Amino acid sequence: METVQPSACGFDAARLDHFVACMQNDIEQEQYDGAVVIVARGGQVVLRQALGFAERVSRRAMQEDDVFYLFSVTKALTATAILARVDRGQLALTTHVAEIIPEFASKGKQRVTIAQLLTHTAGMSAGFPPVAQEMMGNLEAVVAAVCQQGLDALPGEVVSYSPITAHAVLGEVVRRLDGGERSLRQIFAEDIFTPLRMPDTALGLRSDLAERRVPVVVRDRREGLFPPEVLEGFNLMLQEDTEIPGGGGVGTAADIFRLAEMLRRGGELDGVRILSPAVIRLAATNHTGLRPNNLWNYTREVRGWDEFPASLGLGFFVRGTGISPSYFGTLASPNTFGAVGAGSTLFWIDPERDITCVCLTAGALEESYSMERFQRLSDLVLSAVVE
Repeated sequence: METVQPSACGFDAARLDHFVACMQNDIEQEQYDGAVVIVARGGQVVLRQALGFAERVSRRAMQEDDVFYLFSVTKALTATAILARVDRGQLALTTHVAEIIPEFASKGKQRVTIAQLLTHTAGMSAGFPPVAQEMMGNLEAVVAAVCQQGLDALPGEVVSYSPITAHAVLGEVVRRLDGGERSLRQIFAEDIFTPLRMPDTALGLRSDLAERRVPVVVRDRREGLFPPEVLEGFNLMLQEDTEIPGGGGVGTAADIFRLAEMLRRGGELDGVRILSPAVIRLAATNHTGLRPNNLWNYTREVRGWDEFPASLGLGFFVRGTGISPSYFGTLASPNTFGAVGAGSTLFWIDPERDITCVCLTAGALEESYSMERFQRLSDLVLSAVVE
């Protein structure tokens, strides 16, 4: 991946250096352990750098091709697979899930739509699915359990982020529309990763990627959204055949950059079209209005935060308007969109400025502190744009 001088793309090189220095200082202060970051404008890379440690305890230095657990960045992959089927006319965003998965139509879930699952407005459980931990990566078992669950809220009423269950159902929708002969990890590999030339990305931890994996270590163990033991459990949980469409992907920064570039370019990269510009524009639109995300209810007491809009698109976070906590920075344009993963991973696209940013980190933070960290880093990238 070739890089160009920052000034050639309207960046102030000194300000971009300051962004890197701030990350290096964070790592030296042991706020987190390391990172791989890529910043580009109009597809031209102005910064690609590995910082700190992939594993601090062994002093293993971070490498640009290290493989990260993506956590909820995986949701962007699942959303891409769903949106591709909307493009093909196999599915509508208004389709009731029960039309594809008949057994889903129980305990008040009959009206749940594909769009509601993508926007976390289906009323699905915010907890983990009711299966044994060793079965979390078995998509069939998880979906069967979710089908027997009731809802936490009426469909369309509230925004309640569903870490695992909503996207497990979406993954099963993709698999059934495909005919049920390919596994979901095969569908992702053959329909997304291979065409986009993302060789080091997989649903589940492929054996050939295991040697380069960045282990999950929760550096910030304050009580918060996800118990540290749950996140670190992914070190053992993710195997080659693990299918967790809401959080079980792995990949490199370079691969996630290619995914983001496809989205920035309106669904096409290097002559390969994955999505239409129309479906991406819709997906990158705030569909939750001013409604808050119940995910952040705990921060009102624990952190003293005010209520703020969820700003969710179809499988993506959206910057939105106003001044409120945002992974993508307060300086980002309102239609900036992207994805984030538990305390550690992020990518975003600012269409107005034509900027793509990928930042994958080692040493996870408690989620509200991770949002503050990424907000600060994203703003540093955006403040380096001077033309």
